[in-house]
Amino acid sequence: MELQLPSIAGAQLVGYVLVLCRVGGLFVLAPVFSGREIPTQAKVIVAGAISFALEPIVIHGQVVPTGIELVPLILKELLVGLAIALALGVVAAGVQTAASLLDTMIGFSFATLVDPMTQAQTAVTGQLYSLFTVLVFLLIGGDHLMIEGLAASYRLVPLGVLPSAAKLGGLAAQDLTQIFVIGVEVAAPVVIALGLVDIAFALVARSVPQMNVFFVGIPGKVLVGLGAIAASLPFLTGHLEDLLQNAVYQALASLRVH
Repeated sequence: MELQLPSIAGAQLVGYVLVLCRVGGLFVLAPVFSGREIPTQAKVIVAGAISFALEPIVIHGQVVPTGIELVPLILKELLVGLAIALALGVVAAGVQTAASLLDTMIGFSFATLVDPMTQAQTAVTGQLYSLFTVLVFLLIGGDHLMIEGLAASYRLVPLGVLPSAAKLGGLAAQDLTQIFVIGVEVAAPVVIALGLVDIAFALVARSVPQMNVFFVGIPGKVLVGLGAIAASLPFLTGHLEDLLQNAVYQALASLRVH
């Protein structure tokens, strides 16, 4: 199919800009890609390189519009890229929610530190889970998974096709509700262990009122919490891998036009 542009070079430039708009969503919301520890210049270079690799495949055999028609297409590409990135960013947000809950229950929330991944006030458990999530993400090839999912999205939503606004809204609502669900799933083993410790100390306080349970309970909860975290982290690896894969599949399924 002949491209409706004054020149092939112009068609390639317009196609490159459109692809860059969709790829840019990864560097706004997706895990690792959107990390503040990565310089902006590096993000721009990587996004440009990915777009350069995808552009010949994306615009092959397609009519690339020009003029005022580009405005809605650019907005559409931005929304599609953000929708895919949001589905992946929800996994990291859910893990951070679980870490915040554990920090509060263990008592680490009293001493907050600056998280190097988010530049936010995060306690010790939050930093541990944040770094562990990034490590698992890189070990399972999450960066490749996201790029492959982004490339597959062009088969479902080509440049000239508009996705359903209702499906995009439904995907965003589903992603936001998944944050709490993922947080509960990740934190459940440690929460149960800490809950049993609280019950035990409550029985001790009732049986021995003279004992300062608060003074004894804090070190005990820290030891039990760290032990439960150490025991649950190996099982969390497979769960995070499944969550990331399901996030990509659900995002692509929601973007399916037909």
